[in-house]
Amino acid sequence: MTDDPSATLGRVGIWTFAFEGQPAGRVRESAAEIEELGYGALWYGEAFGRDAVGQAWLLLSATRRITVASGIANIAFREPIATAAAARTLGEAFPGRYVLGLGGHRVDDTVHEVDGYPVPTRGRAVTTMRSYLEAMDASPAHGPVPAPAPRRLLAALGPKMLKLAAERTWGAHTYFVPVEHTARARRTMGPDAFLAVEQAVVLDHDLDRAREVATAHVAGYLAMAAHQVANVRRLGFGDEDVVGGPSRRLVDSIVAYGDAEAIRRRVQQHLEAGADHVCLQVLTADPDRLPRREWRELAPVLVPRHAPVVIPRRST
Repeated sequence: MTDDPSATLGRVGIWTFAFEGQPAGRVRESAAEIEELGYGALWYGEAFGRDAVGQAWLLLSATRRITVASGIANIAFREPIATAAAARTLGEAFPGRYVLGLGGHRVDDTVHEVDGYPVPTRGRAVTTMRSYLEAMDASPAHGPVPAPAPRRLLAALGPKMLKLAAERTWGAHTYFVPVEHTARARRTMGPDAFLAVEQAVVLDHDLDRAREVATAHVAGYLAMAAHQVANVRRLGFGDEDVVGGPSRRLVDSIVAYGDAEAIRRRVQQHLEAGADHVCLQVLTADPDRLPRREWRELAPVLVPRHAPVVIPRRST
């Protein structure tokens, strides 16, 4: 990790799934605006829209300075040899601006070879990810190798994956987590690993309306993501918080909502707990809408060139 991670990603970035359903021209315009607003990094998810590699090309080619990070590229969607080749190509074309976030899970036990190149066994999450990283490192490079190589992060929640992220990559990208998890992640990984925390936010002065959007977001993940349920239970949330819909306590811990100052306070809490970077996922009542108005309104409060965020020193 560099001595000052904010030199490359800044302290605050934008995280979004909203590009998935948008035409390429609108994505380019929005990415360029996010850069001009001063955000340090642009994170994007991968589901069933554009693939992580194509989306990275689209965003990097539309911008000049901002770091673009996959949050995350799903290892179930491509073999490690393909991921390694794509990362090298992006690193060569856009030096220093691409961060490869890896996550997901490969669930079958198939073992095979591609032109004599071993494809790793698929099994338990940490073992599979370690094997995937090893296979990426062993991938032959017949073309240019960028220097330095693109940085890698792992989607990590539990202590074993967090330790793997610290040992084998630049660090971790955490998602759907309260501030307490950020503090635990920092203790687990030590002072040197990079920690980028996703923070869901709703910018709305009507707190009842904002809480409704936040509750829908949390309920959706509780219904479809068993690993997220396991993580919040590990943090002390019980049946009263996760069964039959999220409790107010759980919603308030996962989503920051209200005015820009309320969101700034949550960002500050993550930074004080040990995060190096916080990427904001702006939620709205219409998930198909690009939240460009909210990105604009938050920038003067959160982007350092407008209003510096105080970062406490971390002991080493």
